[in-house]
Amino acid sequence: MQGVLESLDFDRIREALAERASTFMGREALLALSPRATLAEALAQQATVAEALAYPYRLGGISDLRPALAAAREGLRLEGPQLREVAASLESAVALKHELLEIGEHLKALAARMGEHTYFLRRIRECLDEAGHVKDEATPRLREIRRRVNPLREQIQDRLHQLMDRHPEAIQERFITLRRERYVIPVKASFQHKIPGIILDQSDSGLTVYMEPSSVVPLNNQLASLKLEEEAEVNRVLFELSAILGNDLELDDTLKALTELDIARAAAHLAEDWNLVRPRLNQEGHYLLKAARHPLIANPVSNDLALSAERRILLVTGPNMGGKTALLKTLGLAVLMAQCGLFVAADAAEIAFPDRLFVDIGDQQSLQQSLSTFAAHVLKLKEVLEAATPNSLVLVDELGSGTDPEEGAALAQAFVEGLLNKGVRGLITTHLSPLKAFAQDTPGVQNASMRFDLEHLRPTYQLVVGAPGRSYALSIARRLGFPQAQLEQAEALLGPEGGRLERLLASLELEREGLREARQTAEHQQQRVKNLEQELTQRLAELTQNKERLLEEARAEAEQVVREAQERIRQTRERSKTQGQGQALQELIQLRSRYQREKTAAPKPGLQPGSVVEVPEYGGQATIVELRGQEAVLQMGAVRLTVPVARLQPREEPKPRQSGGRVQHKAKIASELNLRGLTVEEALLAVDDYLAEAKATATTPVRLLHGKGTGALRNALRDSLKRDRRVDSFHDAVPYEGGHGVTVVHLRI
Repeated sequence: MQGVLESLDFDRIREALAERASTFMGREALLALSPRATLAEALAQQATVAEALAYPYRLGGISDLRPALAAAREGLRLEGPQLREVAASLESAVALKHELLEIGEHLKALAARMGEHTYFLRRIRECLDEAGHVKDEATPRLREIRRRVNPLREQIQDRLHQLMDRHPEAIQERFITLRRERYVIPVKASFQHKIPGIILDQSDSGLTVYMEPSSVVPLNNQLASLKLEEEAEVNRVLFELSAILGNDLELDDTLKALTELDIARAAAHLAEDWNLVRPRLNQEGHYLLKAARHPLIANPVSNDLALSAERRILLVTGPNMGGKTALLKTLGLAVLMAQCGLFVAADAAEIAFPDRLFVDIGDQQSLQQSLSTFAAHVLKLKEVLEAATPNSLVLVDELGSGTDPEEGAALAQAFVEGLLNKGVRGLITTHLSPLKAFAQDTPGVQNASMRFDLEHLRPTYQLVVGAPGRSYALSIARRLGFPQAQLEQAEALLGPEGGRLERLLASLELEREGLREARQTAEHQQQRVKNLEQELTQRLAELTQNKERLLEEARAEAEQVVREAQERIRQTRERSKTQGQGQALQELIQLRSRYQREKTAAPKPGLQPGSVVEVPEYGGQATIVELRGQEAVLQMGAVRLTVPVARLQPREEPKPRQSGGRVQHKAKIASELNLRGLTVEEALLAVDDYLAEAKATATTPVRLLHGKGTGALRNALRDSLKRDRRVDSFHDAVPYEGGHGVTVVHLRI
């Protein structure tokens, strides 16, 4: 299998995957990636990659735990920072586990295989700080040792400072340092006799000696003893933590699950970066790839490939450097990637899961075994004929080459017939003309060729299925100016059969080119119609969008008009407090008339000054004072206003009594004011404005709906009504009309 992977450059796929791994474990596994053993395993891996593509989880903060785990299982002691790093990785793994337990069937299954490692992580948190140092609280014994160390250290330093104060002339510099883990002071070499003690070190110049004074030797001894006890206790804690790690039986499953998750995420990254698609796998031997391309070639040409029970072998011919080998590797890599559970380089793909993949590409001569190129090919073909089954896939490059063309053609034809008898699927390239005729007349074999641009003398790398290809040797020589006499001699040497075959192929190629151009023209027309349809759809969408925009602008404009009207009404009410309510009410009614939408009904006939009319928008009657074209000046109570004639309704009634030469009519307002939800201050202001309008329009009684609640709003309103001179009386509404939640007010009219 390794030879197949090398022939198809699968190592480059592995390297591309490894570059996208997040952990060292995943990278190592991806560099050794190989096809899955069964179709079920490949399908499961493929589904896992699909879920990883849909949910882009991360594996950051997870290091390679295997060296630490191996050391712990050998009984070795791990250092604190190393244990802390292991714990941090396991904490990240546990967090990832809980994140993925709700994501997809396969990711959930992988996450469920990971352990919680509760005991190890809890002991790490209890015993180690963030830097990996053992905490004082790790054990009672360690806490007691360190509780004694710090005071003892301070006692030593205090005694050394006192000693330096008593002998300042002997001290080289006033500081305390450590030598051999013992506290010392720097003393001038010439004064060392003045301070009894032990010399533990001296400076490079010899002018300074570092002395441990005799007075602190017992204290240093005691401190050293405590440090030894501390070190032993720390070692015991680290051994305990290392043993807990080594005995954690869940770690192996966690590491395997993390590796599988990293493999799936790297494969998802590759699918995103290379624009790969998920293939459909089958065991029926169907291969159907749409716009398949070589994933390792920059700007590759895509081709359609198909193998089935009816067309088991595709025989590809054409000139050298035309893309035949790349086509073989395109199919081979697609099959290998699909068997690994990866996505493939195509627009769509249905791929069989072969039991074996046979590949014979390139020069396989062996100097060590004294094998020629032809002999190496023959041995490979022998292996294929002996071991291939109907579920195998065979990829052979340059079949029949490396020997006499006639014998090579005969051997190649016999090999293809052997594959047909076994029911094997295969993609084979060759230059041998007899094989082209054989494929044309043999069921199960189909001719194909790589198209060549003879005008520009360059390959197009496009596969054309259904017709054999030409070698183009004589045609290329003619286009390059090869002497005509030698060309004619070459054609004569080729013989009548060879020339006839080349002419037949040329004729077929011209016919094929004509059909291709006709198809391209039809496709262009179809694309043009499609583009036109898209353009019309886009224009319709733009018109719809403009309609929505205009409606939105109209709504915004209407809202602005309402805000302006509300502001004018507020200002008018404010002026009513100083300029009189009659004038303010007239302005309010005119504002209502200004912002009322015009009706389309025609003016009513028979209207004249003195006529009594109904004014529906104000809910009352008025008398026409003057007609001004399409507008009428009305007298409504104490208010004079201008209203479009189209809004007036004639009233056939006797004219009311006149007082002072004017007909008096009262406008109407709503007889109830809803105050629920307002604060006391807001309610009092609203009631003041409402009573002003009710007074001006002679509307009485009126109802103030304040609700029952706590009674605060009701009490405040009634206190205000007691002081209001416009109010004659007030009382609660009857029970079935609101009771205590409504105050009925009678005004002085």
